Parts: sequence; structure tokens; C-alpha cells
Amino acid sequence: MALPATDARRAPASAPDPRDALRRATAHLHAEVDANMPLARPNPSLADYRHHLALLADWVQALRALPVDAARLNDEARRVDADLSECERLLNLPPTAAAQPPERAAVAHGAFGWGVAYVIEGSRLGGQVMYRRLADALAPHPLTYLQGAGRETGARWTAFLAELRRQLRTEADIHAACDGAAQAFALLLACGRARERAT
Repeated sequence: MALPATDARRAPASAPDPRDALRRATAHLHAEVDANMPLARPNPSLADYRHHLALLADWVQALRALPVDAARLNDEARRVDADLSECERLLNLPPTAAAQPPERAAVAHGAFGWGVAYVIEGSRLGGQVMYRRLADALAPHPLTYLQGAGRETGARWTAFLAELRRQLRTEADIHAACDGAAQAFALLLACGRARERAT
């Protein structure tokens, strides 16, 4: 995964830690997402997991309208689509056609995009918690998406946070990143509401 070049600006000594600021700014949205995702139901089924993946596929497409690293979104879309296909195979359902990314000019994603990336990368870490809870109940599905990078997921998160701190050097950067993270969570909630209305 290619990361943007490190910003050479120096942070003032009083600048907050980006991770702490992002966590505080999005705690209420994060809690709402956790409570409303399909896998939050008691004893979720394989059909609930399929619903979870389909919702994430909608979300990744919605995120493409924001100034976000397209390579990160493409990677996320591939992971979601692969597991969704496996889920549909086990449920004997016709495969969902993978959505094609819209053509768009490259954009500089900057601090706002790092906030969106924080939500995506954090969801991979949270996925492992769900994997441990659901692996036996939803076998034989391997729940590949929830496994993230397997044993490397924690190391990947640590490396991401280190780069996040290098990139977000000023209070203005951190504020923009918090806006990006909040919009990412809000889009996920909106995608969930849209799916509920459609069913």
C-alpha cells in the first residue's frame, strides 16, 4: 500500500495526538454504527453476514465521491467483493455483480482523506474481534473479510497510526481528518438506512 509522502511541517508542541482526536470526534458515530450493523444482532446468521458485506460494498462506492486514496478503496472493494461472492455461493444465491469504480481524475486526499482512511483501517482491526466471535457459528464460511490481514492486522494498524501521526502535524490537519472520519461514518449509516428502506 503506497502512502503519501510525509508532510515536512512541524507540529506545535500543543497539537493533540491525531488518534485521540479522531476517536473523540467520532465516538458517538462509531457507537451508532456498532449498534446498527447487521452483525450486531444476537446470533447473526450467514444471511446477516451477506447483508453486512453488501452494506460495506455500498459504502465503499459512496466513499468514492470523497477526496480519498482510490487505491485504498479499490483494495477494500476487492476484499468485500471476494467474501460476498463466497457467501452467496454458500447460500446458493446468484452472484452480485461487482460495482465498477467510476472514472475520475486523481485527487489529492490530504488530511481529510487520512480521516476516512482511519475509519477503513480501524474497521479491519474491529473485524478481527467479530471474526473471533463468529468463526465457529458461521462455519464453513471462512469470513475472510473479517480476518483482515490475519496476524499482521495489528502490525498494519500500528504502522498506519505512525504514518497518520506523521501526516497530521497541525491542528488544522487534525480538524480536517476528523471531518473526513465523521463523513465516512455518516455515509455508512446512510447506506444502512437506504438498505433498510429497500427491504
